[in-house]
Amino acid sequence: MKKFEEKTISSEVIYDGKVVHLKVDDVVLPDGKTAKREIIDHPGAVAIIPITKDNKIVFVEQYRKPLEKSLIEIPAGKLEVGEDPEETAIRELEEETGYTTKDLSFVTSFYTSPGFANERMYIYITDTLELVDQPIAGDEDEFISIRKLTLEEAKQLVEQEEIHDAKTNYAILYLHALGMK
Repeated sequence: MKKFEEKTISSEVIYDGKVVHLKVDDVVLPDGKTAKREIIDHPGAVAIIPITKDNKIVFVEQYRKPLEKSLIEIPAGKLEVGEDPEETAIRELEEETGYTTKDLSFVTSFYTSPGFANERMYIYITDTLELVDQPIAGDEDEFISIRKLTLEEAKQLVEQEEIHDAKTNYAILYLHALGMK
């Protein structure tokens, strides 16, 4: 048995959506007691840190309904079934920014909210961007504007809470640690 493992007794899917699935599991705890766990099943996602030739980071700004406000973020998107994370990263980069790349480097991956979701986020970086003549069309319900910012400008937007999500804050910290100016 894995340390602190919780054995699933039963599982009930209570919502099967376009992006997430919500289930409730009954589990046996390590001490033998039982509990319920509400779990969001998510296929995973990618995010890209795109850097232009003039050392600016390409961000997207979009409205986030759960927060009732717009955020400035690094480009990101959901993995499609059977899609490799690197393929997803290149597709999302083009859909959201109009850029593509042939040189994408894996940075890290992490679980976004392991207390209630199994979403794993893969982070990539590229500094060899090419504008696409006719980019892949993005999601029809997604409205995005592009923002190209220096690292210092991005840090200021963190302080103003216009950049206020984990993946983008991670990207800014990562670039700062690399010594980007």
